[in-house]
Amino acid sequence: MRNRETSAPLPEGGGRRRGQGELEAQVLAVLQPAPGPVTASWVQGRLAGDLAYTTVMTILSRLQVKGAVTRHREGRSFVWEATADQAGLAALRMRRVLDGESNREAVLTRFIVSLSPEDEQVLRELLRHTDDEPED
Repeated sequence: MRNRETSAPLPEGGGRRRGQGELEAQVLAVLQPAPGPVTASWVQGRLAGDLAYTTVMTILSRLQVKGAVTRHREGRSFVWEATADQAGLAALRMRRVLDGESNREAVLTRFIVSLSPEDEQVLRELLRHTDDEPED
């Protein structure tokens, strides 16, 4: 049996297969309230479902590359700490897409034109607010 959303085989038990972005968001949601830097095993134990340790490590490594988490060695293992929340991760993704385009103005124009009137108003207010802030 195949998953209609991704056309990938469904996992054992027929459950829905989660996408990479969904897993990254779940890991960040676990890391945000952590009492400090934590191990991958700590993260794994607090995630819903039965994710393999290697899967958790892969997600943490991808988040590190994106700048959403940091790690440092503690003893023989690494400990991880969130540097971005879910909104920050989405902003990092948006920035990476924009940085990969040669015609940034066209991309930004198409993005703005596609916004709902409410989102466009929020963006205008945010831009107005940043224009009012003094530069360092």
